[in-house]
Amino acid sequence: MQKDVITKERLTDYLDKTKRALKKVKITPPDRSHAKKIAQDFLNMATSYHSDAKHFFEKGEYVDAFACVNYAHGWLDAGVRFGLFDVGSDDVLFTLAE
Repeated sequence: MQKDVITKERLTDYLDKTKRALKKVKITPPDRSHAKKIAQDFLNMATSYHSDAKHFFEKGEYVDAFACVNYAHGWLDAGVRFGLFDVGSDDVLFTLAE
């Protein structure tokens, strides 16, 4: 199998990884802070893009699904790096800051 081909199996792995990541994030800012609203927006964007990815996957539109799942995970990683989400020390599902 070529590494540069978006296969059903590879896309299934990406979708699963992002699904697990979505379940793991915990919003860290306090309820009344502006940062909490930003964290909720980041999480909403990630959830929406993951949903879009599943939709495209089910339609067999793997390139669009791949793009969406990567946007979804990018929102999660950005939230982690900004300190909006707590994911413990999970550097498998997330790109942690030093």
